Amino acid sequence: MKRLIWLLAALLAYAGLAFGAVNINSATQAQLESLNGIGPVKAKAIIDYREKNGRFKSLEEIKNVSGIGDATFDKIKGDIALTGTTTVPKAADKAAEKPAAAKETTKEKAADVKAKAKEETAEAKTKTKEAATTTKAKAKEETAEAKTKTKEATATTKEKAKEATATTKEKAKEATAATKETAKDVTATTKEKAKEATATTKEKAKDVAADTKSDKAQTAKEKADAKKQADKEKADAKKQADKEKADAKKKADKEKADAKKQADKEKADAKKQADKEKADAKKDDEKKK
Repeated sequence: MKRLIWLLAALLAYAGLAFGAVNINSATQAQLESLNGIGPVKAKAIIDYREKNGRFKSLEEIKNVSGIGDATFDKIKGDIALTGTTTVPKAADKAAEKPAAAKETTKEKAADVKAKAKEETAEAKTKTKEAATTTKAKAKEETAEAKTKTKEATATTKEKAKEATATTKEKAKEATAATKETAKDVTATTKEKAKEATATTKEKAKDVAADTKSDKAQTAKEKADAKKQADKEKADAKKQADKEKADAKKKADKEKADAKKQADKEKADAKKQADKEKADAKKDDEKKK
């Protein structure tokens, strides 16, 4: 009789165990969370492992799930099964398990937050390092470009100044040649006029001598007057020639001075422009740095 009673008690205990087991191969997240020490994070990890690797072949295999070690396994091994219908533990058992589950869940969440923060920090450091490298390379490239532009601007300005100087010299040379030609023409004209005046005077003297043979005194006077007039005209012609020559020289000197002044101005403007472009390029370079 006693043996029969013990057999019935064992059967009832086994039945109670069977009806209180959670099938880890088919249980939902809520059913898995009913296990002692299993929170939302570990329940999700069990489902993910199951979906990735297929059904659990043994109860101990659950220890392969991230976050479930020997301590957790010892808590749940009596409440899990590989087959059968899942039966959630009684409310009283769940109430007793809640503080431990909550503590475990909080610990899991804290670990996840810490791991996520660590990962984000590492990612942020990598991005910062990449950004710094990119910025440095870009700044180096912009500095090289600015230097090239400055060099080109300086070369262009020098070339312009050289061209301006050459043009000014050419103008001055042309002005000098023109002035010399003008002076030459004036001299030739003056000589021609003086020659004509002398010839005219001689002609007049000849005419006067022919017309006044009868009156020597009158002829001498007229001859003297004609000579005096010829000398005066010759002196006036020379004076006019000297004046025209002096004016031509004065004009040539003025044109030469103006040409030099213009050349100096163009050269100064070119230098000023070069200095400005160089300063602007340097300022842009400093801003980029």
